Amino acid sequence: MGLLDMAMGMLGGDQQQPGDPKAQLLQAALQMLSDNQGGGLQGLMGSLKNAGLGDALASWIGTGQNTPVSGDQIQQALGDGGQLQQLAQAAGLSQSDAASHLSEMLPGLIDRLTPNGEVPQGGLGDLAGMLGQFLGKRQ
Repeated sequence: MGLLDMAMGMLGGDQQQPGDPKAQLLQAALQMLSDNQGGGLQGLMGSLKNAGLGDALASWIGTGQNTPVSGDQIQQALGDGGQLQQLAQAAGLSQSDAASHLSEMLPGLIDRLTPNGEVPQGGLGDLAGMLGQFLGKRQ
């Protein structure tokens, strides 16, 4: 299954409506992860480790079972007023709702972005742009 297929599966496939907050949140998260100047995947990984989620992160990167996290843990890691606020605004969600959705999305997303248990070197490219084009064609 490709990244876009996985992303659509996370969103419920064909059941999404134009302007769906979860789709917008996923697109914003992918944009954040692919933005090397803003920290990208490495920056998110650092935030998760600093919040005590290093073991969970290692499970997402590794090839085994993904350890779940809570919305509260994501909110603590991404901080009120920081990355979480930006993602929530982009999706039109409260920070609490965005954190809850991210706690469901991030384990699988990071798992797919780190094939064979390895963090890609040199960034992720324009994943958000690709997803936006894909979602735009489906609407």
